[in-house]
Amino acid sequence: MSNFLAAGCLFGASYLAFLQGWWIPVVPPLLALAGSSVTVISYVALSAADMRRTFGRYLTDEVVASLLESPSGLKFGGERRKVTIMLSDLRGFSAISERLPPEQVVTILNLYLGVMSDIITQYQGTINEFIGDGIFVMFGAPVYRSDDSQRAIACAIAMQSAMDGVNEQNRTLGLPAIEMGIGINTGEVVVGNIGSQKRAKYTVVGNHVNLAARIESYTVGRQILISEDTFKDADASIVKTSGQIQVEPKGIKEPITLYEVSGMGGKYNIFLPEAAEVFVTLAAAVPVRYTVLEGKHLVGTIFDGSLVKLSETGAEIWSDHFLMPLSNLKITLLVTTDDGVELDDLYAKVLEKPAATEGCFRLRFTGIPPEVATVLDRLRQNG
Repeated sequence: MSNFLAAGCLFGASYLAFLQGWWIPVVPPLLALAGSSVTVISYVALSAADMRRTFGRYLTDEVVASLLESPSGLKFGGERRKVTIMLSDLRGFSAISERLPPEQVVTILNLYLGVMSDIITQYQGTINEFIGDGIFVMFGAPVYRSDDSQRAIACAIAMQSAMDGVNEQNRTLGLPAIEMGIGINTGEVVVGNIGSQKRAKYTVVGNHVNLAARIESYTVGRQILISEDTFKDADASIVKTSGQIQVEPKGIKEPITLYEVSGMGGKYNIFLPEAAEVFVTLAAAVPVRYTVLEGKHLVGTIFDGSLVKLSETGAEIWSDHFLMPLSNLKITLLVTTDDGVELDDLYAKVLEKPAATEGCFRLRFTGIPPEVATVLDRLRQNG
């Protein structure tokens, strides 16, 4: 617009000068003006393209477009909006990363995050942040859609389904298999650019974000848990569940119900494969010592117990001490090995599902070192 105004002024001034008997060349200035306009437009276009390429590695195209095209895109502040939050995390990855060289840890993460990012983009989710081996995803920001919660659940199912392919590639590279848990919650949060003049971030904040993180912490590998708000918002008639649990997260006054998702009907028609867990009764109980974890820290008290049944992914443990459902354990197998290796750093979560053996508790392993996995496999095969 400013270039057209400048050209108009040039023509007007030249015409007035001509009426007074003066001759002012018009063509050279016009050519210079046109050249400068093309240069400026090209520079702005290239700069915008560079910004898209740079920020596109960290933000979705929608967020980048919002920052570039909206006059208020870079302003601080936020607005209240209903958003569905999805958080995923690899189970026992900290223990895995401690046993591997940094280069192999990065290879596992890049492979896993690359596959998951493609799926999230396919379902129009916004990756807010990679938190170590976790992914923080928003559905409903910056663009709200009426089916945000449905797409979040379908996306989670697709992500879990893709883990077999990820682990196949890991095995090809001689790397360990990994498992992922996913938690989803829907609610009103504050969305916007938050931070300082030096560093800001487009993100969401609020209690529903914290609750999504709590929900994710209750999951075991290959599991998707959603809140009741998400269950209702997504249309319960098309969400297939395989069970529900009652939990009392910190900061929440009353118990809440979580639903374990196994599929989505409707236009998505995507389901997790059903796998029956087979427990083998051991010929002799395996003595163990375990400690209950508070968050990621040991409580300190050591308890004795014994494993009486094993499956590929879990166990039944006998103990005089009552084990709270959903609590996390660090277990040491009191088994003598030929090379004297200490069989510790076995991590498990206590499930709400009752054990088949009276006085026992059912566990789902969340982290198994290779040497412990070898012993558990041998015990299970020997029965």
